[in-house]
Amino acid sequence: MFPKNTWYVACTPDEIDDKPLGRTVCNETIVFFRGEGGKVAAVEDFCPHRGAPLSLGFVRDGQLVCGYHGLEMGADGKCSGMPGQRVRGFPSLRAYPVEERHGFIWVWPGDAERADPAEIPELHWADDPSWAYGGGLYHVNCGYRLMIDNLMDLTHETYVHASSIGQPEIEEAAPDTQVNGNEVTTSRHMENIPAPPFWQAALRGNDLADDVPVDRWQICRFTPPSHVMIEVGVAHAGKGGYDAPDAFKAASIVVDFITPETETSIWYFWGMARHFKPEDQALTDKIREGQGKIFAEDLEMLEAQQRNLLAYPERQLLKLNIDGGGVQARRIIERLIAEEQDATAVEKAS
Repeated sequence: MFPKNTWYVACTPDEIDDKPLGRTVCNETIVFFRGEGGKVAAVEDFCPHRGAPLSLGFVRDGQLVCGYHGLEMGADGKCSGMPGQRVRGFPSLRAYPVEERHGFIWVWPGDAERADPAEIPELHWADDPSWAYGGGLYHVNCGYRLMIDNLMDLTHETYVHASSIGQPEIEEAAPDTQVNGNEVTTSRHMENIPAPPFWQAALRGNDLADDVPVDRWQICRFTPPSHVMIEVGVAHAGKGGYDAPDAFKAASIVVDFITPETETSIWYFWGMARHFKPEDQALTDKIREGQGKIFAEDLEMLEAQQRNLLAYPERQLLKLNIDGGGVQARRIIERLIAEEQDATAVEKAS
């Protein structure tokens, strides 16, 4: 159902600052914690003594301590001690490759020997002081591909987000979908249109007039396994649109890391990287609040969609030209899954 030999966002650093965190990623139950020297670690969330979740325990001196009987576990998955007991001969737990980078904790749920930190995507905005970032996390009861479909076809904004970012001009502008290797890009450019409420507020936040026509753009980029970055923005009409000078536009990147939990549930890490007034924390908080409300509107629709699909598994869904981005993304995902399965079959045969 999902590629495993790849990096997924598992959590944010603040989630493991004061206690272990149990989280399921691609059907793997994992506990994340800070081991020796504060380095992030990830092992199976299963105490080999009596099967209790290790995430219900605590960290002491860099060791993960089970909250049931006190068995201690190291970042390598090996039992390191237990009061009054000899446990160093216990079988080791599975330890997962894990990295802390760009303000996120990344995990590799597949073959540990294939994990290469160089494959973690570069996020140019994450460490650049000319950008500001604010985001959050939602747990959503839908398959990860449904969320990718949603983000690669923004026509739904006209209906689901009518009071914030939606407007009829979106569906009137034909999307352009391109595939370059494992990247899928779907773009829309709209000229000389009114700015919807969210973007009116963004223009005001950048000290720009909000009551004049604008040129608007949406450039959705999918990369495996399930990341979608969307360049969005508005510029005063006639100033160059996407290429307008910063003095005439409000531009951002909508950040979407979609991490499968199970076949029908996800961890959705959302946010917005902003390239104007990065020092204004109040503006960051305001945009994050508004964006959070927008995404919450998606959740109701996606969860209802997933329930319908489970209730009617025999139904075939129709495809339109607006679905091109999601369709191409699914083809890439299916190819990567097939390649993993073929490689596993070859290894077993040898």
